[in-house]
Amino acid sequence: MTNVLFSFKTTLALLMILALGAAVATFIENDYGTSTARVLVYNNIWYEAALVLTTINLCGIIFKYKMWKHPARFIFHVSFVVILIGSGVTRYLGYEGIIHIREGETQNQMISLEPYLQIKINQKDATYYKEYKKEFANTIYGEESNSIPKQIFASIVKAANNFDHKIKFNDKVLDIKYNNYLFVKKGNASMGILAVDVTLNGETKTIKLPGKRGQEGVVKVEDFGDTVVTLEYGSKILTLPFSIKLRDFQLDRYPGSMAPSSYASEVTVIQKNKEPFDYRIFMNRTLHEGNFLFFQSSYDQDEKGTILSVNNDPGKWPTYLGYFLLSLGLIWNLFDKKSRFWKLTKYLKNNTAASFLLACLLSFGFTTNAKAIEQQSIATSAQDTVINYLNAFQKDSKQTAEKFSYLVTQSGMGRMKPMDSLNNEILHKISSRGSLFGMNANQIVLGMLTRPEIWRHIRMIKIKTPKLKKLLGVDPSRKYIAFSEVFTKDGRYKLEKEAQEASMSKPSERGTFEKDIIQLDEKLNVSYMVYNANLFKIFPRVSSGKVDDNNRWYNPLDAFSFFKGQNKTAVETMTRGFVNSVINEDYDSANKFIDMISTYQKKVGADVIPSESKINQEIFFNKLDIFFKLTIAYLIVGLIMLIVAFFVVFNPKIKPVKITKLFFIILAILFALHTAGMGFRWIISGHAPWSNTYESLLYISWSAVFAGVVFFRRSLLALSAAIIVASIFMFTAHLTTIDPQITNLVPVLKSYWLTIHVSILTASYGFFGLAAILSYMALIMFIFRKNRPHMDNNIKNVVAITEVALIIGLSAITIGNFLGGVWANESWGRYWGWDPKETWAYVSIVIYAFVVHMRFVKKLNTPFALSVASLLAFSTILMTYFGVNFYLSGMHSYATGDPVPIPMWVYYVTAIVIITIALASRNRDLKDTICEAKNQVN
Repeated sequence: MTNVLFSFKTTLALLMILALGAAVATFIENDYGTSTARVLVYNNIWYEAALVLTTINLCGIIFKYKMWKHPARFIFHVSFVVILIGSGVTRYLGYEGIIHIREGETQNQMISLEPYLQIKINQKDATYYKEYKKEFANTIYGEESNSIPKQIFASIVKAANNFDHKIKFNDKVLDIKYNNYLFVKKGNASMGILAVDVTLNGETKTIKLPGKRGQEGVVKVEDFGDTVVTLEYGSKILTLPFSIKLRDFQLDRYPGSMAPSSYASEVTVIQKNKEPFDYRIFMNRTLHEGNFLFFQSSYDQDEKGTILSVNNDPGKWPTYLGYFLLSLGLIWNLFDKKSRFWKLTKYLKNNTAASFLLACLLSFGFTTNAKAIEQQSIATSAQDTVINYLNAFQKDSKQTAEKFSYLVTQSGMGRMKPMDSLNNEILHKISSRGSLFGMNANQIVLGMLTRPEIWRHIRMIKIKTPKLKKLLGVDPSRKYIAFSEVFTKDGRYKLEKEAQEASMSKPSERGTFEKDIIQLDEKLNVSYMVYNANLFKIFPRVSSGKVDDNNRWYNPLDAFSFFKGQNKTAVETMTRGFVNSVINEDYDSANKFIDMISTYQKKVGADVIPSESKINQEIFFNKLDIFFKLTIAYLIVGLIMLIVAFFVVFNPKIKPVKITKLFFIILAILFALHTAGMGFRWIISGHAPWSNTYESLLYISWSAVFAGVVFFRRSLLALSAAIIVASIFMFTAHLTTIDPQITNLVPVLKSYWLTIHVSILTASYGFFGLAAILSYMALIMFIFRKNRPHMDNNIKNVVAITEVALIIGLSAITIGNFLGGVWANESWGRYWGWDPKETWAYVSIVIYAFVVHMRFVKKLNTPFALSVASLLAFSTILMTYFGVNFYLSGMHSYATGDPVPIPMWVYYVTAIVIITIALASRNRDLKDTICEAKNQVN
């Protein structure tokens, strides 16, 4: 029995059970609610039993193989046991709640986060009270007042919900019996409706009780003659052992924006027999009092009250100890000369067939050729007049457009930035281009702002689907349409009905046509706001001798309406003078008016306007457009390197030492430029450049190149794989659906834990992507290895590099994920909430742990098995990074959880992978001879 329990086969089986269970639970939660996922998986006895068995299995293996002789691996394996103990203490002894306090009020009561089923019985002068909890199927726990009862149900497999509570009172029996549980989902909100049959005095009534986590339930009162029964399904009032008084709630917003920059609660903690003390609670700063932790969660709309999350967590320090041991052990393991990692790197260094490394760079002189302004670019009969205007404007407006780009504007989120950034965002939005007709974004926007009657006829709005083109009467070969082409002669919007239907449809029902309509509608709105100057918040206001509250800036039309006196006169004079000068092609005068507006901004908006050096830096960064150029370079260089690498593989006599060194130098230059670009963006934004989708894709690409340059520089295939991974993610970052603009951070993201957590976690994706590409290369070589003995050694080299990448990636994703738990606990009071993004990160860790430990099972200890597993395992990373955003709802998700159509390329890639594995399997009989002593835990 111990041989089975403490075997690696059992380890792999348990890991797969944990991964599959959690993965399936995320889809159950999305479709049937959090309560159902908890009942059937997360809180179910079978899943907890699997966790306990995994821990027992781990302890047995530690003892069986005397792992304490190798401190590094012993520490990080034992850390999982410590973490499980800490989480168990938190799970069974801790609880959470929410406390709401208005300014000036003192509060010592909170509501529980978990729902309760509460029953009150009133009969004459007697009152009876009962509360129940139910977490697992057919299991009812105690009813002590000092317990934390929870009553959760599943909306599927409803047999798990059955209960029949008989409450005896005054020689009578009240029977509360389960009838039904319904999960209701409306948009992002969800709730459960519990139906129970209540029987008393021979009379039965069915009562429906709506409930939701973190909210008090709806009270239902039923009269049974001489007895009144009150039922409630929802959060319960809990009393704290001390009181909290809210002295003041403070909310800071980004300049000119409703978006909060930070919010805080000034409170006083009042205890019996102790001196009260004051404390300031805000995002990422928690109030600790005994085992209770208070976190700034939300606030009242009138900004006169605060909402705090409360967490009673006796398992915090054991859990933190486990996290520390985990990080220490995994990092130490990478430097332990007896570890598997070091054996693999030693093998690669000693094997001459593993070539040196490389990378290749093309010139960065990618420029957009000035496209001649042709008649087909204009949707008006006065084509000659428009062409003459555009040719003159293209030539004469450069200097004015350049000065225009240095004016400062305020974004909707309150970020202060140069007009150059906004202009580039506008042109990218409407045309997916960085320039048009030989003019840059500043010239294009300047023209749209000053001569809208001309620019509305110029075809510059990108359109995709043939069906939409047909609906608008546009030639199928055209890629762009004019603003005027979407309206009839009498000004009616041609797509009004279709746009409304597309917007109201569910994401799962939207095809390419509907999505293109929605995108076109957005582009038209942006164009309209440019024509009317609504996007350009360039004027701060002075009112009664003081700058406007919250340093709000206004667009010209609003400034005309809201400004008073000399302030209004100055703004009108500058605006009209500037526009009229451009219209009359008097660019010298236009430049003077721009200087006047700039002076006005610096004087009135001095509190928030960026320094001149920062404006210059951002404009220089925009002009560099370094990441797009890197994308082109990575794509071309990666293709060249891959061709050269396979040419070398199939021609073993070739020893390309010189070209390899040249490639390495060029790749190192590329990496240095990529690093400089990331650092430059960090300086401009003021925060780490991995806070949104665009930035994280850039960072994953960076980590992939980092893996190649630093760890695998002796392998041509590894380097080509690294740059291919980088090019794929960089290309994805520059798709039109991903917004590259720099934005402000929401309050909860202003934490150093975010920087640590995201940087480590996201870096692992680059290593896993590298491992996946290398695995696919290895499978290609398996297909052609017959009658080519030299290729076997190349396969082993590639597989060894793959395993090194997997070990580094697994270490990084594990440390990063658990550090994310620290950030979550320090920010909002919980390490883990089984949010889909968190859960799939956990699934990825478990799956990659499975892949790394496959070598301890004889039949799975082959290069072919590792290559297949490494390639397929990358699907968990894709699901974590992309799939969750579009198919599952949660706080990390960008979508509502309604499924969207799966892109066709997913099916094509899946088919290619399956076919490749099938073809490679015919020649899979290749033993792993990289390292000896396979039965040792290395």
